[in-house]
Amino acid sequence: MPPVAALSRPRLLEITDLVVALDPAGGRRPVEVEQVRARLMAAGQTRAARIVASMPSRNGVLVASAVDALVIRVHCELQRLSEELQLPRRVAHWLRVWLPPLTKRGMGPVRVVDVGCGLGYVLRWLAAREVFDADVELVGVDLNPVLVARAGQLATAERLRCRFVVGDAFAPGVAVDDPDRTIVISTGFVHHLVEKDLAGFFHAHQQLAVAGFAHWDIDPSRWATVGAWVFHQARMREPVSRHDGVVSARRSHPAPVLVDAATRGATGYHVQCVDAPGWRPPLWDALRPVTGLWVGR
Repeated sequence: MPPVAALSRPRLLEITDLVVALDPAGGRRPVEVEQVRARLMAAGQTRAARIVASMPSRNGVLVASAVDALVIRVHCELQRLSEELQLPRRVAHWLRVWLPPLTKRGMGPVRVVDVGCGLGYVLRWLAAREVFDADVELVGVDLNPVLVARAGQLATAERLRCRFVVGDAFAPGVAVDDPDRTIVISTGFVHHLVEKDLAGFFHAHQQLAVAGFAHWDIDPSRWATVGAWVFHQARMREPVSRHDGVVSARRSHPAPVLVDAATRGATGYHVQCVDAPGWRPPLWDALRPVTGLWVGR
């Protein structure tokens, strides 16, 4: 049982989660600098509060265009982590195992939906290397229209066979048309959810009854925070990237928490997730997936 102080400690916050406010209809809400600073200070994150205070603002409100440009720069920098850890290659290996039984049914293309796709690096990597034939559709979904627009621009410029849409991936008609032939994935997304919301996230898969899911996120090993700090100091230039990258490692969920939430939320799936050894985790296990396969298929 953790001490009471640990139970009451505020959860660490990522700056990029706070400086963009989108309403359910996709509109943009103004973000007041002082409100963001107050939340960060309450969480004990004084350095993050100083970073936000230095961001362009007008009449106490963050300048939306400056925030959008920052978010794109941060996502470009964070892409380096996926590159170093060969994350798209690992996703491709996993999909090569799960997709063949679906594609052999001869009922049209199978769809891979990337939730919280950001700039769509994983899907663009898969499309650029033509990992799959035309019987596999690659669709990225994100709530941030700026990121989706840039992902679409990159895919068009690179002439890639993938597309990106704005919205909630689990909402009807957004990304999932045929659940029986849909695999839902994400990379570096799940740690943005607080623990109490995890079961609801997995239950969304259950409600749609998708064929399977795989969500890669940081394994919170003893070395994850140290490794994240070293990597982001060495490879990142944006203060926000350096801050959020380390916080991501510190707020990621251990395997037992993910398995419990997925088992409770997605009752129709066989769920798996394994953390690497705590003291000497292999580099390739820095991000590991929680997976679920619909047991009725």
